[in-house]
Amino acid sequence: MLAKILLWLLIYLNLFANNTLENTYYVESKVVKLSSIIPNVKNDFYIITIESSRFSKKIRSKEFIEQLKRHGYTNYSSKSRYVNFILKSPIDTSKIESSVRDYYQQQYKNIDIQKILIKPRSFISKLPEDYVINIGNREYLKRSGTLSIKTPDRKKIFFNYDVTATLPVYISRKKIKKDVELSAINSTKKSIILDKFRAKPIQDIQKAYFQTKHHMPKDRLLTIRDVELLRIVKRNSLVNVNMHSDNISITFSAKALQDGKVNDIISVQKHDGKKLKVRVIGKNRAEMR
Repeated sequence: MLAKILLWLLIYLNLFANNTLENTYYVESKVVKLSSIIPNVKNDFYIITIESSRFSKKIRSKEFIEQLKRHGYTNYSSKSRYVNFILKSPIDTSKIESSVRDYYQQQYKNIDIQKILIKPRSFISKLPEDYVINIGNREYLKRSGTLSIKTPDRKKIFFNYDVTATLPVYISRKKIKKDVELSAINSTKKSIILDKFRAKPIQDIQKAYFQTKHHMPKDRLLTIRDVELLRIVKRNSLVNVNMHSDNISITFSAKALQDGKVNDIISVQKHDGKKLKVRVIGKNRAEMR
C-alpha cells in the first residue's frame, strides 16, 4: 500500500511540479542526453550533439520543452529564449573557489558556506600557471555572479560562480520609528540563505550602536542603508569625560555642546565655562583628545 502511495506521489509531482530550465548546462560529453543534465532519469532521450569543432551549442527553449513533453516530462518552462549546453572544462578551479570563499568571508564574518560552484563561460582546456582573480566590489550582495582572471599576457577569462551559504541577519520585530536605537526589543537575529540583497545586511547590533534613518515596517531585513551610528551623546546632556596623564586618571562631567556618535570629536563645556574637545567613546562618555 505504501509503495502505491509513493508511486502516485511521484506521478503527481511530475505532472504538476513547475520546473524552470537553466539558461546553461555543463555536460560531460558532446552527445547530450537528458541524463546529461538530470541524473538518474528513467525515460532518457537524445537532445543534441555538439559539433566536433565546437564546445557548446544552444537550442530554442520552446523546442527543448516540446521534446520534454513528448517524453512525458510536463510542466517545464524557461525564462530565456535559448538553452545553452557547454562541454565541461578539464581544469582545477580550487584556487578560484578559495578566492571566492575568502571574498565572502571578508564581507560576512559569520557566513556558513556549504558549496561553491565555479564554471568557465566557455570551454577551457587548461588554466595558465599564473593569473590574477578579479571579483566586482558589490558581488557579495548576491549568491551568483561573474568573475574574471587576468593572465600575464593581459587576457581575461570569465567564469560564472554560485555560492550556497547561510548567514545571520537582523529583522525588525515591529514597526520602528526614525532615530530609534536598534536593540533586541525591536529587532531579532535570524539565519537566512544567501540570495540577493538590496544593501549589505547589519551583522551585529551588539558591538555597534545603531539607530534607524527612517521608519521601518515590521519583518524588514535591516541593512546599512536603513541605519546610522547612534547619536549616543545629545546636545546639552551631561557627559562623563576621562582624562589620562602620567598614570593618573581623572573623570569630570561637562555639558555637551553638540550631538555625537561613537568616535566623533565634539565640544563640551566644563562647569567653570572652559570649552574642550573630546572624543565620544560610549553613551554619555568621552575622553580627552
